[in-house]
Amino acid sequence: MKTNLAIPTLSLFVLLLTVSCIKDVDFDQADAIAPTPIVELDLIFFDLNGGDFYDATTNTARLTVRDTTEIKFLDDSEIQDKLKRAEFLFKFTNSISSDFQVDFQFLSEQNDTTYTTQTLVNSGSVDSAVQTIFIEDVLEESLLDLTQASKVVVSVTIASTDTGLGGALNLQSKTTYYLEL
Repeated sequence: MKTNLAIPTLSLFVLLLTVSCIKDVDFDQADAIAPTPIVELDLIFFDLNGGDFYDATTNTARLTVRDTTEIKFLDDSEIQDKLKRAEFLFKFTNSISSDFQVDFQFLSEQNDTTYTTQTLVNSGSVDSAVQTIFIEDVLEESLLDLTQASKVVVSVTIASTDTGLGGALNLQSKTTYYLEL
């Protein structure tokens, strides 16, 4: 005698499926959801050679090299209100046989200083470049000052230099903005 078990098995499966998928849903939890997007942007990069710290035409040392970069992301008032934290990552690769003092000065449209930070870059050699990583974490108490900036000035200072300074100093950086909507 052949028994067809397909119909009772299918009925039992459908019954278990409908019973197991029933769960109370609390739609009030939707109000507690706060999306927190993370925005990563490239910030500054440069390649300086040892010769950039000496002016061969005037035979004088150029102990500080500066560069200015506009940062227009922070000028939006909605972003300023939603910003909870910012993190800057600066990665230096130095094959020049000298340490460097690097200053970051954030300026407003009127060139007023709104935020500053600095780091020391370790010396390397032409044969063996040294990597220095600097992370600056800007928390809520300093965020207002940072968001007033429209540009950043990077000043790279060397203690002494001459015509024979070889190697290169490279910087790659990014910034991560943590927002709460």
